[in-house]
Amino acid sequence: MPGWAIPAVLKQNKKAVKNLMLEQTLKISKPFLYQMEDWTEKYRPRTLEEVVGNREAKTLLRSWASQWNLGTPPKKRAVILAGKPGVGKTSSALALANEYNWTVIELNASDVRSADKIKKVATFGALNETFTDDGRFAPAKKGGRKLIILDEADNLYERRSSTDSSDVNGMLDRGGKKAIVDTVKETKQPIILIVNDLYELTRGGGETLRDLCLTIRFNEKLVSTNDIVALLRRICGSEGVYVENEVLVTLAERCKGDVRSAVRDLQAVCLGRKRVDRSVLPLLSYRDREQTIFDVLNTVFKTKNTQYISRLLSQSGEDPKSLIQWVDENLPRAYLDVVDLAKAYEILASADVFLGRASRYRAYVLWRYAVDLMGGGVASAKKRVYISTSRYQFPSWLKEMKTSKSLRDIRSSIAGKIGCYCHVSSKKANQMFNELQMIFQSNPEFALTFKEMLGLTEDEMKYLLGDKYKYKPTGVSKKEDVIEEYDVSHDETEKKEQTEQLTLF
Repeated sequence: MPGWAIPAVLKQNKKAVKNLMLEQTLKISKPFLYQMEDWTEKYRPRTLEEVVGNREAKTLLRSWASQWNLGTPPKKRAVILAGKPGVGKTSSALALANEYNWTVIELNASDVRSADKIKKVATFGALNETFTDDGRFAPAKKGGRKLIILDEADNLYERRSSTDSSDVNGMLDRGGKKAIVDTVKETKQPIILIVNDLYELTRGGGETLRDLCLTIRFNEKLVSTNDIVALLRRICGSEGVYVENEVLVTLAERCKGDVRSAVRDLQAVCLGRKRVDRSVLPLLSYRDREQTIFDVLNTVFKTKNTQYISRLLSQSGEDPKSLIQWVDENLPRAYLDVVDLAKAYEILASADVFLGRASRYRAYVLWRYAVDLMGGGVASAKKRVYISTSRYQFPSWLKEMKTSKSLRDIRSSIAGKIGCYCHVSSKKANQMFNELQMIFQSNPEFALTFKEMLGLTEDEMKYLLGDKYKYKPTGVSKKEDVIEEYDVSHDETEKKEQTEQLTLF
């Protein structure tokens, strides 16, 4: 090996030579391995005071935890920490456990969070006593507590396995929310649910969690730039790296309250350096995606600088399928001339053709042409520069799709169950969906029979029956009673007709 002096004595011993080479390799690679350690984990807060920003939220969290330590569990035995990524939710939960010497049981996003997994790990942990790290029994009466943390609890979906044909969607919530609700109701240990989207957790089967849990919101606007700069400066001091103050301020401002991203950006610019100056600033970009798309639209609609537009689009990281929706929605607001608008839409249609071909043939290299047409192509379509300050709107199609997502999921689920029962594809089941829905609404006994055969949920029955859905799950035990509940609107109509006939005599 060039550069390595191998003693002549070792040349006869291959094993010794191999060990020497391994030792030399470790010496060379050790500094790089050290530098690659994730700073977000290395400098994760140990106490709540070290968590940046959101002072009121931290005070409320500590007050809730103190009641557990006093031996009188609070009325709401679980807490929901809600807020955008990187604002300190997970760090606050772990710091709280460290302050109170609580054992942590955590289910994070990398774990499968089906109902069985939640019951096996979280529920079992919530109902039993704990042990210390050295193996000693620590009963709750003497302050022994376990903190159950379910990170990204708004993302309970797991991928369908190749052997599981019962699920009709690629990603399904297998009773995860119900398992969480049951765990919270029965728990003898503190529980923290961490979410980015509170609505996603509490919709559907998770509505009960609003009443069972204390909701604490973490706001990125309550994370000040000065606090982030102070944290970054402490990290630089610990790492022995000098970073100019202008760079630290820029990192803190551009992260938009996302402390985790600021730390990771700092590690990126410090990697392999002992001194970082303002020359790295052009390499940095804003973390706020929505702010970036507005900047992109403004540049496309107001300028003709195709090179700058192309660079801005590559920095934004916006998905081409989403970008074309933004341009399509706001183009009529920006281009007031009919000729400019028609030419721009013609170019946008060409971009849509490239997107379609990219998806159809899996030739994603065509995205580049689509993005260039959406950006520089639309920008060069106008004959004059528009100076109006129109307010750009979120794509209405995406809004409608988000609003109707739950209904589409229910319909897809029903079609999958019909397809599985009839041994046809979901597509074929969708074709007979309307006829089946008409039969359900006209024949409640048939509806009840098929409900049991297909295993339809109440939401699915409500979708199929529409206005005729009158089923009350509580207090109904006999099949005839259920049929009567489903047919109540039909009976009322019949009685009304009989009354009208009697009045004629």
